[in-house]
Formats: sequence, structure tokens, C-alpha cells
Amino acid sequence: MLIRTRSYARAGFLGNPSDGYFGKTISFAFRNFAAEIVMYETPELGFVPGDVDDATFSSPDDLLRDIQLFGYYGGIRLMKAVAKLFFLYCREKSIPLPQKNFTVRYTSNIPRLVGLSGSSAICTAMLKALQQFYGVEVPLEYAPTLCLEAERDELDIQCGLQDRVIQMYGGCVFMDFEKSLVESTGHGRYERLDPALLPRLYVAYDPKRAEISGKYHKKLRVLFEEKKPDILAAMGEFADIAQQGRDAMLSGRTDLLPALVNANFDLRDRIFNVAPANRAMVMTARSAGASAKFAGSGGAIVGTYADDAQFSRLSAALATIGCQTIRPEIAVS
Repeated sequence: MLIRTRSYARAGFLGNPSDGYFGKTISFAFRNFAAEIVMYETPELGFVPGDVDDATFSSPDDLLRDIQLFGYYGGIRLMKAVAKLFFLYCREKSIPLPQKNFTVRYTSNIPRLVGLSGSSAICTAMLKALQQFYGVEVPLEYAPTLCLEAERDELDIQCGLQDRVIQMYGGCVFMDFEKSLVESTGHGRYERLDPALLPRLYVAYDPKRAEISGKYHKKLRVLFEEKKPDILAAMGEFADIAQQGRDAMLSGRTDLLPALVNANFDLRDRIFNVAPANRAMVMTARSAGASAKFAGSGGAIVGTYADDAQFSRLSAALATIGCQTIRPEIAVS
């Protein structure tokens, strides 16, 4: 039995980074980039290294940069962590598993460390494969939480639920992480939105702006837990932007979305002092008439554009600062 599962890149459209702080977000998954898991039955349980686990380097500088960005571990640790929590989940729920082992490998063409959720794509694709291999169905609303706990609790990676939710659900999803609900159930309230309600979208990224998103999230977590008034207020504002976006989509007022996209970034820049190289991406896109905000923690942006002529101007402007621009193809599960 050969199992193949995929999880696609995602862009946080509105509301991020409030997902880890009892906020609200809208995200979409797009099939231009994906992580794929291949799993098959074998006598022993094995994990095959992938590209991120590469131990061959072209120079000392290449080695130093790789370790600085990715640490000493790659994708195998993500698959192991998800497998561990999946097996523990089945044990705690008294779910019997067939007595069989697997070998698993992964590939990914999601641009690394630019905020398009490459690591969570490996985790969610791994969980999908485990469910198929063992014939176990983890409730869809809880599956993202299991993946989050694998990264956050097992590997000490600071992250939120948003990425794992959209990669398990696919399409476009409005997420409400209301505090009492998350604390009582372990998950938020997830509402699928028809992707046809979305305006014209673009995603742009620059691999040279790669950085570990966990560092950003760790700093933000400290500020949030210190209950800094401006941080707490900002999380409420991010959530309100996402709520307004959801309401605008459902009422057919897509004309309101560009301003919300821009407001999302402006709030983030005001509170968190965005690095100049990342701010340049947003401002370059806006100079071409498009709206723009971060797709994640930095290195990639997402926004709206009016027509093909504006998309051409946008792509050309972003190319001058080393960015590649694509039209995302929404990945519906």
C-alpha cells in the first residue's frame, strides 16, 4: 500500500498574527507549492531524510548559513513529532491500531522560511498519511491542534493554529480563536468561506529574506504574556480586521478588502517595527497600486490587485527588489 498526501502553502490573508493570541484570521491554501508525504508498509518503522535534512554543503559559509536558518534538524523531526502524538492520541482514545510499520519520506517545494508555512505543511501531510495508513480519523477540528502540539510542545517551535487549520481544511477559512472555546476544547471555531468570494489575489516572496519565524513568535509571546497594553489592543484590532473581512466577503463587498489588507500591515508595522527589507516589499507593491501585507512572519507578502495590467506592473516592480510574484491557485480539499 502506497499512500501519498499533500499539504499546500498558505497565506494569512487577514488577522494574523492574532491566531496564537485568541484572535481571528482568514487564510487560504494554494496549490502552487506543496509538501508531499509518501508512506508505505515495511517490516520496520523508518524515516527517510529529505532536502531540509541535507548534510552536504558547498562551503563553510553554506554550512553556517544553513545552521543559522534551519538549526541542526530538518524535516524528519517534524514527522517524528507528529507520529509520536498520533500514537499517543490513539492510545489515550483506546483506538486499536493494525500491527504494521511504515517507511515515510517527504518532499517540499514550498519556499523555505519566508512565511508560507513549509514546516507545518510537512506536519499536516504527515498526519493525513498516518490517518490513511492506520484507518484512523482524527476529528477535523482537532487535527490542527495535534500538529500544533507536535511543533510547539515536542520541538519548542513557537507557532499558532492558523497554518495547521488551513492546511487541514484547505480552501479559504475564517477562524475564531475565542479564548474560552480554545481553552475548553483545544480548538477554535472554523468556518469555510467560498474561495469564489475572494478578490484577485497575488503572493510574492523573496528567498533571500528567509528567517526563522519562531524567533519572531517567541518575542511576540513574551510581550503578550507580559500583558503589554499596546500588544493586547493590537490583537483585538487584528481580530476585528479579520471579522470585517469575513463580513465583507459574505456580503459581496470585496471592494472593502484592499483597505483591510493595508490596515493589517500598517497596524503590524506600528506595533512591531517591521524590518526595512520586509517593509520594502509591501511598499513596492503598494507603489504599483496593489494592497499588501505579510503572508506570514516575513519574506512573503499577499494582497489584492485590480486587473491584469496592474498585476504586470506589480510583478515588474517587485522583480526589481528580487521578489517573485504569482497568482495563487486556491487548493480546495
